[in-house]
Amino acid sequence: MIKFLDLHKVNLPYQAAFQEKMQELLDKGWFVLGDEVQTFEQQFARYTQSKYCIGVGNGLDAMVLIFKAYIELGLLQKGDEIIVPANTYIASILAVLQADLTPVLVEPDVETFNLNPNEIEAKITAKTKGILVVHLYGQLADMEAIATIGSKHNLLIIEDAAQAHGLPFLGSHARAFSFYPGKNLGALGDAGCITTDDSDLAKVLFALRNYGSEQKYYNEYLGVNSRLDEIQAAFLNVKLPHLDKENAVRRSIAQRYLVEIRNPKIRLPKCDDFQKHVFHLFVIRTANRAELQEYLKQNGVETLIHYPVPAHQQKALSAWQSLSFPITEAIHREVLSLPMSPVLTAAEVDHIIQTLNCY
Repeated sequence: MIKFLDLHKVNLPYQAAFQEKMQELLDKGWFVLGDEVQTFEQQFARYTQSKYCIGVGNGLDAMVLIFKAYIELGLLQKGDEIIVPANTYIASILAVLQADLTPVLVEPDVETFNLNPNEIEAKITAKTKGILVVHLYGQLADMEAIATIGSKHNLLIIEDAAQAHGLPFLGSHARAFSFYPGKNLGALGDAGCITTDDSDLAKVLFALRNYGSEQKYYNEYLGVNSRLDEIQAAFLNVKLPHLDKENAVRRSIAQRYLVEIRNPKIRLPKCDDFQKHVFHLFVIRTANRAELQEYLKQNGVETLIHYPVPAHQQKALSAWQSLSFPITEAIHREVLSLPMSPVLTAAEVDHIIQTLNCY
């Protein structure tokens, strides 16, 4: 069976370096907000060409804390509306709700799966204060168009970059990253960060993640405990220098998929610029998803569905179940994610392509 994602193989090249880092941490005896977190924050800020990086516990916390920091700064108020893609993982919407803000869902572009700029302005009201952009599956959303809309309406632009490690980031005020193990830059547990060029925002975020404290035992804000773990920061410091190389492998696999998969029953994703896609996922569409997934399984190819149920149809958001987003709903019925990782072999890619073409 070709695994959808073999995390053992992905992390195997770093095993010796991980063990060395663990020994260093044990020898130092400093396990929270130590040198490794500081080093990662500096290195990731440099990598993303940002002035500040704030390490936090996970990607969801990263988004929630951005919104809460803007509330502390007076740029948002509870109840304000935030434009959010209807076609996204539920975490994007949970972040808005957990900050006591109001998500307003907008349909995606049917070709890219990302937020459709042409649909945004119709949803803007006097209460709209921001746009949460999601670079779904690793493809950069149309940031130029979205930033223009944001500037026109004086809106905050925040990026959910959980699947977008290695993309260029332009035109936003803050970006939230997840380093969940399956991400392009994955930790060995939960981890996340925020990047921004805004010194005022960064100052509040550094405090909010640490009980709202800038100085120990003195609390400026009603904060939380969401600090990037020192051990996970150490692992990320090992892997970060290799991210671009691994993204290049993903792009080469994606290029093969796009060129060599030739089956009228399968709709391939659109990618006009490989520098604007890091292929966290390679997602196809088909009218007979269950049948295709079972066929691939029987032929030794593991696949996953990202995501089977749209957020507005989830039981947790039952108040939204009367809403209709036909493009989003069609995408969720038809998408299937093929194996995609930097450790897939050429022979495995051959088999996946040949199997799909024989379907």
